[in-house]
This record gives sequence, C-alpha cells and structure tokens, in this order.
Amino acid sequence: MNQKIVICINREYGSGGRTIGEMLSEDLGIHYYDKEILKLASDDSGINQRLFEQADAKFRGTTLFRAAKKVYNGELIPPESNDFTSDQNLFNYQAKVIRELAEEESCIIVGRCGGYILRDNPRAVRVFVHAPHYFLMEEAAKRKSLPRRELERWVDMENRRRAEYNLYYSGWKWDDAHNYDLCVDASKLGFEKCVEIIKGYLKVRFDGLEF
Repeated sequence: MNQKIVICINREYGSGGRTIGEMLSEDLGIHYYDKEILKLASDDSGINQRLFEQADAKFRGTTLFRAAKKVYNGELIPPESNDFTSDQNLFNYQAKVIRELAEEESCIIVGRCGGYILRDNPRAVRVFVHAPHYFLMEEAAKRKSLPRRELERWVDMENRRRAEYNLYYSGWKWDDAHNYDLCVDASKLGFEKCVEIIKGYLKVRFDGLEF
C-alpha cells in the first residue's frame, strides 16, 4: 500500500470477522494484530505478559464492566503507583501500542477498542462485521463442539462481553453503526466479498490508494 492505513475490525462472535481480517492481511500484505498486542504491551511496559492474558481471561463471564465505566483517556499510570498493573493500566498500554502501530505502519487491528483509540486518526477505518443469529451459530459450531443450547449461551455471552468491554473502556455502544465507517453482513456477502467491499471502500475514501 502506498499510504499508511489502519483497519480496525470489531465483530460479532461467529460472524467471521477474524477470518475476514486475516484474509485482508494476506491480500493487502499488511500485518494483522490481535493477541500479539498483549506481547507488545508487555514488552513496552515491562509488565509480565501473563498478567495481560489473565486480564483478558477475566473478562469472560464477569460483571466487571457493568460497573462504572473507565473510559480510556490516554494516560499511563506510573510504575511507582499501586495501580501500575491494574486492568485499567494494562488496557492503557495496549492502547499505547495501538497508537504507535498506527503511526508506524499500515495494519489491521481486531477488537481491543481500536476504533475508539484511533478515533481522531484520519487514516483509521472502523469496520463492524455482523450476521444473523443462525449464521453466528453455524460458524460457532465449526469452532466449538457443544450442545445447541450451550453453544447459544456461549455465543450470547461472548457478544455481551465484547459489548460491555467496549462500553467500559470507550463509552461507545459496540453494535451502534454510528461508531463505524462501514458495517458488513457476512451472511449476505460471504467472507471474500466482505474483503472486496472493504478494499473498495478504501479506494473510494483514500483517493489514489494503491495495493
């Protein structure tokens, strides 16, 4: 790509958003970041990567994010503070890494409030991938061998967690189209066409973009 562009993807569980991000990464020849951001944040902060991973795991099935929001404001908590390894500061360092990546290279960032963190970056594109319930269930069944009722609970819980995570750290409603530049229904388009739609949007929005 002849311009630095950052594509931030949020997605419903089972919509194929991760697959679409990986396909875009390969097609455009740019890096795809998801959990790798945890390692980069660990390297940058000096905080053990296991704490970042544990904080990630803690979000599943928790009511933490129904408490008062801790909207990210760009500040880092210093090492001498008792809150240096708090969940809030672990997120702050992930956000710092995302902002630095956006300055250094074209890339794809999945989840982690990337769209909110880069909301003032004119080169950031915010995409939401969604699909009807039946499609989410079909795709989820390919990844998890669970009875139907348990699988439905898992999908609902995961999407609720993502919504609460985004609201907690950004104040944004996760599935509100106003918070995105582009929303695509993977069930109607299929993964390959979703990739083509996103690429088409990039070409229209960034005049002269080549890839």
